[in-house]
Amino acid sequence: MTDERQGPRAEMAMLVVVLIWGANFSFMKMALEEIPELSFAGLRFTLAAIILLGVLWWREGSIGIPREAWWTLIWMGVLSNTLYQVCFMYGLTHTSVANASLIIATTPLIVSLMGAVTGIEALRRPVVMGGLMGFGGVALILAGKGAAVGVGQLGGDLAIFGATVCWAVFTLGVRALKLPISTLRLTALTMLTGAPGLLLLGGEGLLDLDWGGLTSRAWIGVGYATFLAIVVAYILWNNAVRVVGSGRTSIFNSMIPLVAMLVAWPLLGEHPRPVQIGGAVLIVSGVLLSRRPTRPLAPLPGR
Repeated sequence: MTDERQGPRAEMAMLVVVLIWGANFSFMKMALEEIPELSFAGLRFTLAAIILLGVLWWREGSIGIPREAWWTLIWMGVLSNTLYQVCFMYGLTHTSVANASLIIATTPLIVSLMGAVTGIEALRRPVVMGGLMGFGGVALILAGKGAAVGVGQLGGDLAIFGATVCWAVFTLGVRALKLPISTLRLTALTMLTGAPGLLLLGGEGLLDLDWGGLTSRAWIGVGYATFLAIVVAYILWNNAVRVVGSGRTSIFNSMIPLVAMLVAWPLLGEHPRPVQIGGAVLIVSGVLLSRRPTRPLAPLPGR
């Protein structure tokens, strides 16, 4: 049972994460204009790991990993950070941003279905209906931007889908494994185990980068994408998963394209169209619907 006070606080935290991640698209674009994709990922995740380890040492007095949780934290870090970022960056390079956003918007449905199949979480009707409404809203928003699906983009689309599955498995893992460590330690240590792979892949680009030639826009993008989009948002997200569950937490992903659209309006001059406003209404309605308490749906056949 979710604590009566923790639940609303966790949902407020998820809204903060939505705002941070929605705006992050614009700030990442600023940095990626001057820094190669994988090099940028390696830089921000390495910096985030250092910051989180420092915060962990300050708050809890150590940065050690419990022996029984070592391998679990390694695969969770590699899955949620290394593999996710590799798939995401490759996908963005080989498909449109519209297609990538549409595929990522299926995260709530994937989390709910995987949670039901594995028995980690019961499949609840409001979560399913809210996920469908949120997905429909994202589809409307992307239709207003002209989303395209083509054979030439299949590799990129599959990579984005792979990233979505990585995040879904990680989200369910945070809920199911119930490691005997704090949310801060979980976030810091999975960042530590995931960053080396990204640094290895993007290290050559960082060595060749003209650091003195980077503009303030690039540094602002790096700072925002590192401190807010990773350090702050990951701690809030992982804590919310533990408090209210992976299904209800992941539904908030559907609101990220809405925030990205609103932020891009003043910063990039992209004016929303009526069809996009309609999509925004569906997204908000889906999130509100998913919060309704109800009994779980019947178990899937064979369980």
